[in-house]
Amino acid sequence: MSDINLVDVTVHVDEDLDEQSRQNVEQALRDLNGVVSVHNDGHAHHLFVVEYNPDQLKAQHVLACVQGQGVHAELLGL
Repeated sequence: MSDINLVDVTVHVDEDLDEQSRQNVEQALRDLNGVVSVHNDGHAHHLFVVEYNPDQLKAQHVLACVQGQGVHAELLGL
């Protein structure tokens, strides 16, 4: 049995997204190959924590996915 390497990254979105926009961002992230989970806290709508397999995906691809939804964003903690 092989080990799966997982990491997480926090994406900060500059805009104040409405519920539908947050759902769109979450779904786009979940659709990325290598993403295991996406968390967006109801009290911190501007933060998305994305857990993913770094053998399949890079943090910059996560950021590009969010920005592809038409919002301004940056990675935190890198």
